Amino acid sequence: MMDGFIIRALLAGSAVVTVTGVLGVFLLWRRMAYFGDALSHSALLGVALGILLGGQEYWFVLAVCIVVALLMTRIQRRPELSNDTILGILGHGGLALGLMALHFSTQAGGRSLEAYLFGDILLLQDTDVYFALGLSAVVVGVVWYYWQSLLLMTAHPELAQAEGVNTERLGLIYMLLIALVIAIAMRVVGIFLLTALLIIPAATARRLARTPEQMVFIAIVSGLVALMLGLASSLWWDSPTGPSIVVVAVIEFALVQLIPQR
Repeated sequence: MMDGFIIRALLAGSAVVTVTGVLGVFLLWRRMAYFGDALSHSALLGVALGILLGGQEYWFVLAVCIVVALLMTRIQRRPELSNDTILGILGHGGLALGLMALHFSTQAGGRSLEAYLFGDILLLQDTDVYFALGLSAVVVGVVWYYWQSLLLMTAHPELAQAEGVNTERLGLIYMLLIALVIAIAMRVVGIFLLTALLIIPAATARRLARTPEQMVFIAIVSGLVALMLGLASSLWWDSPTGPSIVVVAVIEFALVQLIPQR
């Protein structure tokens, strides 16, 4: 029988790759990879606040990501600043503040900086698993509810507005869902590798899928394969688990590129 820590890793990891597969396809379609990067970098500030204030890190990460997402939405209305400039300022600013705060807080006996940056899925507790499963269910449920509107807004924003879709509100909802995913995935692959898990399985699926629904399904399957093989390689060769999962995802993407397109 599998040890408890492996079961927890598989359960929490499966929840993470499911939601990253669901949301990653929209991130790819909308060319918003830098958005996920900026939010994940800002998450480190939430970690530091949680340690310094003695609270549960998850909720501080979620709060910081939501604030950054709201700031992005507001600042994007300013025509003098491009989106990549805004994302760079907010993302790297949050990362720098988080690193500074962690420098002073790790002396109090917190987790190592490496664990926050690259994940520690093999050290998850039962509460981590429940948190991941619960928030993942919320994300999948919201996406399912808004599926048609999200597709229409992604493919034809003007048509979506003409059909009565509140694209500004829906875009904000999508940003908040990404914030939820970051809070879920931080313990699995870490802050630095999170964007890779959002982008690579979706990019792998794009080569194989013929419909949006197929792309989501293949992205989830690709993420699950990367999770299981990454965990296996970590156990066999004592490699860092988060990077191992991402490396398998990259190998999957490379192999798929060898398949001739029809």
